[in-house]
Amino acid sequence: MIRYEVTVLVRTDLRDAFERYFIAKHIPEILATGCFLDIRFDRADSGAFRTVYHAAVRADLDRYLTEHTARFRADLGRDFPEGITPSRENWTELRSWKV
Repeated sequence: MIRYEVTVLVRTDLRDAFERYFIAKHIPEILATGCFLDIRFDRADSGAFRTVYHAAVRADLDRYLTEHTARFRADLGRDFPEGITPSRENWTELRSWKV
């Protein structure tokens, strides 16, 4: 499984709006691309947000990155032109354990 993680530091006064935007618009639209099996959205005690996208294979993530990211990043930039700092990282699952 391939995991694409985006962590966003959000200015305090924008956090509620950012959370609403991701839950109501951003994440459902990304999930609708069919590139990911599921998406998880987390908020840290510090107020940072993390979105974890799970793709079955690297080709699905690559398709998302080449065909869709420009549009979604532009949309995010229009709604939040300042006050957010995203970082992105790709992960390949090596092993997992379950109880």
